[in-house]
Amino acid sequence: MYRNLEDCIIDLEQHGHLVRIKEEVDPHLEMAAIHMKVFEAGGPALLFENVKGSRFRAVSNLFGTIERSKYIFRDTWESTQKVIALRNDPMAALKSPFKHLSTGLAAWKALPQKQSDGAPVALQEIQVSDLPLIHHWPKDGGAFVTLPQVYSEDPDKPGIMNANLGMYRIQLNGNEYELNKEVGMHYQIHRGIGVHQTKATKLGQPLKVSCFIGGPPAHTLSAVMPLPEGLSEMTFAGMLAGQRFRYSYIDGFCVSNDADFVITGELYPGETKPEGPFGDHLGYYSLTHPFPLLRIHKVYAKPNAIWPFTVVGRPPQEDTAFGHLIHELTGDAIKQELPGVKEVHAVDAAGVHPLLFAIGSERYTPYEKVKQPAELLTIANRILGTGQLSLAKYLFIAAEEQQPLDINDEAAFLTYILERINLRRDIHFHTNTTIDTLDYSGTGLNTGSKVVFTACGDKQRELCRSVPDALKGLQAWENPRLVMPGVVALQGNKFADYGSAAQEMQQLGEALQTRGSLETCPMIILCDNSSFLSDTIPNFLWATFTRSNPSHDIYGVNSGYEHKHWACDNVIIDARIKPHQAPPLIPDPTVARQIERLFVKGASLGNLNL
Repeated sequence: MYRNLEDCIIDLEQHGHLVRIKEEVDPHLEMAAIHMKVFEAGGPALLFENVKGSRFRAVSNLFGTIERSKYIFRDTWESTQKVIALRNDPMAALKSPFKHLSTGLAAWKALPQKQSDGAPVALQEIQVSDLPLIHHWPKDGGAFVTLPQVYSEDPDKPGIMNANLGMYRIQLNGNEYELNKEVGMHYQIHRGIGVHQTKATKLGQPLKVSCFIGGPPAHTLSAVMPLPEGLSEMTFAGMLAGQRFRYSYIDGFCVSNDADFVITGELYPGETKPEGPFGDHLGYYSLTHPFPLLRIHKVYAKPNAIWPFTVVGRPPQEDTAFGHLIHELTGDAIKQELPGVKEVHAVDAAGVHPLLFAIGSERYTPYEKVKQPAELLTIANRILGTGQLSLAKYLFIAAEEQQPLDINDEAAFLTYILERINLRRDIHFHTNTTIDTLDYSGTGLNTGSKVVFTACGDKQRELCRSVPDALKGLQAWENPRLVMPGVVALQGNKFADYGSAAQEMQQLGEALQTRGSLETCPMIILCDNSSFLSDTIPNFLWATFTRSNPSHDIYGVNSGYEHKHWACDNVIIDARIKPHQAPPLIPDPTVARQIERLFVKGASLGNLNL
C-alpha cells in the first residue's frame, strides 16, 4: 500500500520495475516518443528527472504491463474485488451476513475522510506554465493532462458522496487559451460531469471543478472505473489504496490531500473555446471543437511533486491495461445489470467503442427446431442502451450453445458468427444516433449509426480459407487478400464522395452476381491497402471498424429491402479513408532519431533490452 506516488516509484525501482532518466528531455514530443518506444518493448516505468522547462519530475508507463499494474495493487486487489462483487449482488450479504462482514467493514473503512489541518498540496501555489507541458503528437493543439482525476459535485446534492471523479482530458495551453488563466475541459457524452454542468447551468451558476494529478496510483484508476450504483469513486480509491481518500476544501473547492498537483477552477454557463487537436486512443487525431472552458482559480503542487502522464494512440497503449484491470475488478457486474448477457468484450484493437462483441442467451423458443435470434435482439438493445456500451458502433452478438466461446479470441469469435449468420435476416441497423465523440467515421461530432450482427443455431456455411476465384481480376478492385476465414480484402481507388461510392458499389455488386456463388465469403472489406489490412488481425479490426459508418459504408451483393429490413447475400464494408475523417497518428521521424541518444551505452536507457 502506497501513501503517495513517490512511495510507489521507490518500490517499483527497488524491484526492477522502474528506470530513472537523468538526462534532460524535451516535453515537446521527446518524452512521448521515449514512452512509446519503451512501452512497445514491454519495458519498465520511467521517471524523468530532468524535464526541460520545468522543475518538476514526471513519471510514465506505471501501468504499462498487466503484471506491473497488479503488482502495484497486490495488497488490496482481492479485498476490493470482493466489495465490488458484493455491491453487484447484495443478496449474497443477506444470505450469508457473517461471511461478508469483513467485506462490508472494508468498504466502511474506505469512506472518504475530510480533514481540516490543511492539504500538503496547498503548501506551494504555482502556475500552469510551471508544469511539465507535455506535447504528445506532432499535430496536437498544445500540452495536455492525460491522467487527470477531474472532480465535480452535484449542485443539487453537494458533498463528496454525490460527487463524480472522471478522467477527462485537460488542454493546458495552445489555441485561444490565455496561459495561466484558462484551460480546456474535454468531456465526452455519457459522462457524469456533464450532468453536473447541466444542473449548474440551469441554476445560472458556474460549476466548481478540481483536477487532481498524481497521488496514490489507486486514485488514477478510480477515475476510469465504471462502478456499481452507490459506490463512489472516492470510496473505491480508498479501498484500492488501502487508506481513506483524504480531502479538504479550499476557497470552496474540494482538494485531494494526497494529490501531487491540483488545478481548481470554474466552468461558466455557455463558455467554450476551441480544444484540440489531440492524438487519441482510436489511433487518429480528435479534431478541434468547442468544449467547456475552465477559468483557473489556483494551481497547487506539493513539495517534490511528480507529474504522471501517459501517451494514447493506436491500441494497444498503456491505457489498454486499464481495460484489463476494469474487467477483472468488475467481474460479473455486466451479468447482474443485463440479464441474459454472459460476457461483453470491447475490442481494444479497434479503439474500444467502435467494436463490441457479446455472448448472450437464446432461450425464448427452445421447442422450435429451427433457431433464429430472438432473445439476442432483446439483449442487444439492452447493451446499446447501457452507459458507455451505448457508444458501440458495431455489435456482434452470438448465443453460446453447443460449444464454449472465447470472446477474447477475436478471429475465432467472428468466424463462429460468420459461419452461422443469416445475412438476409440477422443484420439490424440503428441510424441517426450517437457514437463515440472521438469517432470521426460518422456524420458529425457524436453522431453516426450502429449495426448489430446476430447469430445462433447450427453452422450454415463453410468459410473460404483462400481467396475465391470470383474475387480475382475485378475491374477497379485489385490485390484481393484473405484476412481470415470468410473475410477478403479488396484494394481500390481513393474514396471520393458518397455519390461516387454508391455507383462503385452498384457496379461491384452487379459484377459479383455474375461470377457465381460467394457463399463461403460472407464479408468483403474494401480498403486503401489490402496488404496492410490483411497482414494482422489487429490491422483488420482497426482499419475496418474505425473507418466505416454502418449506415453509409455497409453495402451488399444482391442487397435490398423487405418491409424496411435490409438484407444481402454478402456484406461489403467500405473501409477506405473518407475525406471527413481525422488523420491517423504518425510519429515524427526526426524526434525518433533524437531520442536514440538515451538508448546508447552509458545513457539512462542504454542497458534496457528493447
